[in-house]
Amino acid sequence: MKIERTYYLEQIKLRERNGLIKVITGVRRCGKSYLIFNLFRQSLLDRNVPQDHIIAIALDGIENEELREPHALYKYIKSLLVDEEQYYVLLDEIQFVDRFHEVLNSLLRIENVDIYVTGSNSRFLSSDILTEFRGRGDEIRVYPLSFAEFVTVFDGTEEDAWIEYMTFGGLPRILSMQTYEQKSKYLTDLFKETYIKDLIEHNGIRNTEELEELVNIIASSIGSLTNPKKLENTFRTVKGSEITDKTIKKYLDYLKEAFLIDIAVRYDIKGKKYINTPNKIYFVDPGLRNARLGFRQIEETHLMENIIYNELKRRGYAVDVGLVEIREDVNGKRVRKQLEVDFIAYRGNNKYYIQSAFSIPDEEKKIQEERPLLNIPDSFKKIVIVGNYIKLKRDDMGITTMGIREFLKKENSLDL
Repeated sequence: MKIERTYYLEQIKLRERNGLIKVITGVRRCGKSYLIFNLFRQSLLDRNVPQDHIIAIALDGIENEELREPHALYKYIKSLLVDEEQYYVLLDEIQFVDRFHEVLNSLLRIENVDIYVTGSNSRFLSSDILTEFRGRGDEIRVYPLSFAEFVTVFDGTEEDAWIEYMTFGGLPRILSMQTYEQKSKYLTDLFKETYIKDLIEHNGIRNTEELEELVNIIASSIGSLTNPKKLENTFRTVKGSEITDKTIKKYLDYLKEAFLIDIAVRYDIKGKKYINTPNKIYFVDPGLRNARLGFRQIEETHLMENIIYNELKRRGYAVDVGLVEIREDVNGKRVRKQLEVDFIAYRGNNKYYIQSAFSIPDEEKKIQEERPLLNIPDSFKKIVIVGNYIKLKRDDMGITTMGIREFLKKENSLDL
């Protein structure tokens, strides 16, 4: 099964021969190796790059075990550079090499070498990995399959694809599995035996039960406002745990650095300032989130919001949670109220205000969803994304409404 990942392939091509180390990051099993070893390598061959000028090494393979020693890897690659023509070096699972950043920085000094690397465990996925290259790294963040990618290879209707995607997510291997049992076991085992073990081993976590319980708590409340102090109170009242907010923050940082979660910060739109807490937490993949809860909490409202957030991030937007403060009369008194805008998406000079509404069954619900948008005092585009299939429309107040699948399938959907 060939999955075209056009967006990422174009991102890589835009960075070719830019004098930097292209660092392909992302959660394990999201398709980083396939991207550079299959799609990018084939694109080089299609452009008549000689095969012997593409040096591709999978460092997790037993056949390349001796190349995990830094000097051996450097000398081996140098031995393959037999002329002055351009060479492309593709290194998969670079974390197997000790002092890998020194090897990469040394290769970068060779004028006709262009370098691309991936890595998988938390040693490589740390948020400060690019600083080890001292400004010589260029990160390309890869997410699990988007719905637009997923639906092109899904065997079934688009509606069935949406239900499947919302339930089991977009890790590529899911598409090769046939049964519910296969998919649920794969995701559950992957989270526990790979992601959690990576975090425990790399960060020296001793109280593993607290980490796992924290993952379950945030999985059950995606899209809800929270912070480490609120989570600490949950642990104390529900679990009788003495875990502190500082430890919880540390664990959340570990999860974020491993690309398993992301944290959206709140922004006061009228006051033009960020609000430190509370924030919202989203999972990188809905299937992984559902697996943590045994597929018992498939709440379409919250999952749709999580999927929208991931899609905005995948498209390269910076994303905040918006807050609009208004004043209104209540029983003769002037009262301040805070209205929430689900997302503010920024990219360059463009800004979009977005509400996620799984359904709008009546006028009352429509007014509720549009009210925060109508109280924003600027002219940037305002959008409501709904869960059912509808044709794009724009009302007299300038608010655009579109269906979730229309939003996800079209790369330029925010500008329609």
